[in-house]
Amino acid sequence: MANPLLARKPIPQILEEMASENRLRRVLGPVQLSSLGIGAIIGTGIFVLTGIAAHDKAGPALMLSYALAGAACIFAAFCYAEFAAMVPVAGSAYTYAYATLGELLAWIIGWDLVLEYTVASATVAHGWSHYFQNFIGQFGFTLPLGLQNAPFDYHPDTGQLVSTGSIIDLPAVFAATLVTVILVKGIRESASFNTAMVVLKVVIVFLVIILGFPHVNPNNWTPFAPYGYTGISLFGHTVTGMTGAAGEPLGMIAGAATIFFAYIGFDSVSTHAEEARNPQRDVPIGILASLFICTALYIAVAAVITGMVHYKDIDIDAPIPSAFAAVGMPWAQLMISTGALAGITSVLLVLMLSQPRVMLAMARDGLVPQSFFSAVHERFRTPWKSSILTGVMVAVLGGFLPLRILAELVNIGTLLAFVIVCAAVLVLRKTHPEMHRPFRCPWVPFVPVMGILLCLMLMCSLPGENWLRLIIWLAIGLGGLVWRTVQLFFVQDVQTGLVWATKILTDPFHDIMLYHKAPLYLLRGELLDTEHVVDDEDITDEDLKPKSS
Repeated sequence: MANPLLARKPIPQILEEMASENRLRRVLGPVQLSSLGIGAIIGTGIFVLTGIAAHDKAGPALMLSYALAGAACIFAAFCYAEFAAMVPVAGSAYTYAYATLGELLAWIIGWDLVLEYTVASATVAHGWSHYFQNFIGQFGFTLPLGLQNAPFDYHPDTGQLVSTGSIIDLPAVFAATLVTVILVKGIRESASFNTAMVVLKVVIVFLVIILGFPHVNPNNWTPFAPYGYTGISLFGHTVTGMTGAAGEPLGMIAGAATIFFAYIGFDSVSTHAEEARNPQRDVPIGILASLFICTALYIAVAAVITGMVHYKDIDIDAPIPSAFAAVGMPWAQLMISTGALAGITSVLLVLMLSQPRVMLAMARDGLVPQSFFSAVHERFRTPWKSSILTGVMVAVLGGFLPLRILAELVNIGTLLAFVIVCAAVLVLRKTHPEMHRPFRCPWVPFVPVMGILLCLMLMCSLPGENWLRLIIWLAIGLGGLVWRTVQLFFVQDVQTGLVWATKILTDPFHDIMLYHKAPLYLLRGELLDTEHVVDDEDITDEDLKPKSS
């Protein structure tokens, strides 16, 4: 008998569900999808994470860190593109895993994506706050100390948490609130707003490269790799490379693991496949184009900033405008701060746009409450309830947690998602080679295997606390899922619950498949018709259709 935890959701069924009324509008073309990807990628990596990664992890070797992280993303991007063309619905890696690896891993990756997008959004909100404060500071305005930052921060030299003297990062809360209002209004308006800001910040990025290059001092690149070229650990124990005060790995590879978060934009494109006009063509274009463009820009900006300012003198909160201020270009500082605010806003918009769509896909499968997470606004056709909930969570995290903790927390979730998607390509090529693939990942199995290996290597370059946080988060989600299932079995429908409990106790192996699938329908408040099922081999989706109550 097949393992019920590996039960897959057929791709035809996924596509059939798209035809329901509870779906999103197809309004996005290749230009808008590419700008969504560029909007998510360019911003945090260049404007925020460049400083913290160069200062704390890699030094000038950050250029190689971006190249390594970009290479891992390129392999994963080809895998994402294949699935996005085959399964053009909301949900991204969650939907792909459900169609190939089974329900259990699909749930794990879906819950992991919730962590990824929420913490990533909070990280970006923090970056927005400090660029905003840098901007108004040029006009002589400052916020009260209690409203400038999170109440505590992590000091890498001592490995200790220290007080900042602040109470809350108020600008981060404001940014999350503003973007939430925009997202509830609608995807078309959100995408158009994002496209305009993408154009502005790409111009700013090119200006950073052009204006900053004459001020590059090659002496600042010496030593090129002060922390070494490695930095790999295994569950908190360093395998190769240097370690920090708290035992965290340091080096070029550790730097790649830190800034990897900046590349999550391309996979957010795939979460909007259901809203693409021609997803089989447009989504792969959006994913690959945004990734290649942004990787090149990342490397160029990292070279310029570490050449303008010694890595130990880089401001981790607002590295680029501070670098131009250090070389006596305050007018460039003002211009860059303005463009960076637009760029970081577009990143925040894309990330907060993506999470509700993952929750929508999970709600359609009954893994989270449908009445809340699958609620689509009658007028705007957006998942408005989950968008508001996302905004609240981002505001709380961005207002009270420091950048160093937020940046590292999100990376392990991102890398795990990429590993599962690459594995899913291998599985589906083996189990369903006949399926139509509008876009085929090239050089299989080399590309997905390299994607898996590189992402696992980067996961092992993160501090051990990240693994603990990931395990705790997954345990919380599993506990919530189990509790809700138990409630629906034994509280809302006692009779059905007792029937299923009796069947499991008397013949656990015979009915385990039905027992496994039953919660998905009970989560929808439905009853099951299983009276005519006599053997496990006879179990089909038709057998599990709800009967009228």
